[in-house]
Parts: sequence; structure tokens; C-alpha cells
Amino acid sequence: MTRTRPRFAPFALAAALAGAAPLAAEDAPPPAPSPNEIVAKAEPSEWVAIAPDDLLVMTLALDARGKRREVVIQLMPPPFSQGWVSNIRKLAAAHWYDGLAITRVQDNYVVQWGDPDGEDRAKAKALPGGIATVPASQYALASGDPAFARARDALLERARTRAEIAARNMAGQNSATEATRADKPTVFISQPVPGMVVVQKDPYADGASFQAGWPVGFSREAMWPVHCYGMVGVGRNYSPDTGSGAELYTVIGHAPRHLDRNIALVGRVVEGIEHLSALPRGTGDLGFYETPEERTPIVSVRLASELPGAQQPQFQYLSTESEAFARYAEARANRRDPFFIVPAGGADICNIPVPVRRVAN
Repeated sequence: MTRTRPRFAPFALAAALAGAAPLAAEDAPPPAPSPNEIVAKAEPSEWVAIAPDDLLVMTLALDARGKRREVVIQLMPPPFSQGWVSNIRKLAAAHWYDGLAITRVQDNYVVQWGDPDGEDRAKAKALPGGIATVPASQYALASGDPAFARARDALLERARTRAEIAARNMAGQNSATEATRADKPTVFISQPVPGMVVVQKDPYADGASFQAGWPVGFSREAMWPVHCYGMVGVGRNYSPDTGSGAELYTVIGHAPRHLDRNIALVGRVVEGIEHLSALPRGTGDLGFYETPEERTPIVSVRLASELPGAQQPQFQYLSTESEAFARYAEARANRRDPFFIVPAGGADICNIPVPVRRVAN
């Protein structure tokens, strides 16, 4: 898009400015915004609401000071891990998790919860009806799966759209520059380029990106969610067991990406992770608690949609297809705000956490 404006003498002005005194300190350009500042200025339209039916509210026993502890988990949306997510919805609807406990806290790794007697068939809490056995093939979307084709094509289409808009913007800017040089001063207004973030040097995948607000790894043949801080997965025994969703864990340390495609990921903690990460570490093997007294009881787990309207938590995430998210990710990779001296020049996919915010009911 071009607009013609009144004539002026751009080169005479530039020459005059070239001989001017250096800018005073107070006229120096403002410092580069931090990632948090970029997120704070994102447009309302760039935020996506999370439906109450996609939120789990886990209430733990009061802490030693009598303070309420609540953990909110966003469930993974289609097309990933839907067999396990369906099981978790059924377990929550049956109030099956109520009265269970945090059973494991392993430093720099995971917090795990479920039935403390789950390994003892004689004592284990019976599962409600309708809990499915989900095949390991659902750990990732694979070539031949229509859901994989749709997810892959969405990434390719976004990349193609970005390239086309960028090319049009460059052509328009070049045309405006040529017109200005021909004594027809012209302003070109660029079309906004849709946001897209791709990590090309990922040690666990051919590449990594974001799909509808979630971090994913991908290859030519598959796409899968990845283990970042706060992600929630399904505990299981040795293969071929894939877990049911009755036993869950969340990451509280360095991203254990070696677990990708080996365990089902079903969600992420969006609020209250401190109530899990700050728990005492287990002293048994792999951080399991050795006595019932060490465990933290789970009072209840509910889908937010089951709670009274006034009690339903409301959250939004910053769209990973937005322009604000693209700028946020670039700022995470290249910190230029005042504290930093040398921009890193890149970021691991897990070092670009998707911003989530609570909003008023």
C-alpha cells in the first residue's frame, strides 16, 4: 500500500542533521524492551482464552501455616495425547483423584502424584469404568495420520504466508524508495507479518516450534509435544505399559527432553507450580517418599467447568502465531535490555515459555 505525501527536501534535511551536534544523553534511544515488557504491551486480540473445561484444579492439603494450595493445569488440546486426556477427564469427573497424594519429589526432575498403593493390586484404588488403554503410537503424530498432515501443513502454510508478505513488503518499500529518489516522495505502509517461531538447531528433533500455544518437536515423519518446565505427563511402568492418566507428574527441573516420545504429555501447570516445586525432596529411590507422613494429600481434583461460575479460574495464553509472541521469542533469544551485555544469539524451545495470564471472572 502506498500513499503520496506533500513534497519536502529529505536529503537537505539529512545533510543538515549530519552536521548537527551529537544527541544529548537524555535524547538517546530508549533501551530495548525486555521479553516481559513485550508481553505486557501485547494487544488484547493476541491473547487466547483457555476454556474452563480444559483446566484442572488440584487442591492440596493446607500447608504448615494453614495456607491454601491450589495447582491449575491446562489439558493438552487436540491433536496430541487425546486418549490419555480423555481418561483424565473421566477420572476427574469421577472425583477419583480425591484423597490420593504427592508420592514423589525428585530434585531437578519431577513431582509425581497418584495412588500410593497403586503398585499393590490388593490395595490399589479401582479405576472408574471407561478408562482406555492408549497405544504408544499416540506419543507423537506420525506420517500417515491425518492430524499430522494438518499440523505439518499449518506450519508450512504459516511459513509460506510469512515469506509472501515479507516479499511484498520488500517490493513495496523498494518501490517507495525509487519513487522518492525520482522526486515523488512516497510512504510505504508494510503489512504486518504473522508471527512464527522455529528453533532449527534442536538436539532432540530436526526442529522445534509451537503449535496452537504448545512447544513441539518435529521431523519429516512426526510431530510431538516436548518436556519443558511445568509440562504434565502420564506415569507408566516398563513398555508396553503406557499409563492411564491415574498417575501424573510435572517437570520441576531442567527440561528432560530425552523423555519426548517415550511418555505421554497431557498438559502444563499454568498456576501454582510453587506448591509442587517447593515440596521436600523424597529420600527414597528416584525421590519417592518412604513413609505416608512425608506425602502431601490431594484434597480434590476438578475440571474448572465443574466448579461454580464465580470459582472458575479464567486464563489466557499469548497466541504463538501472534506478532507479539514472535518479538517476545526473539527477545528471549537475544536479550538487549540494560542488564545484558552479550546477546545469546539463540534459545532452546524450553527457554521460550508461552506466556499465560489469569484474568478476572
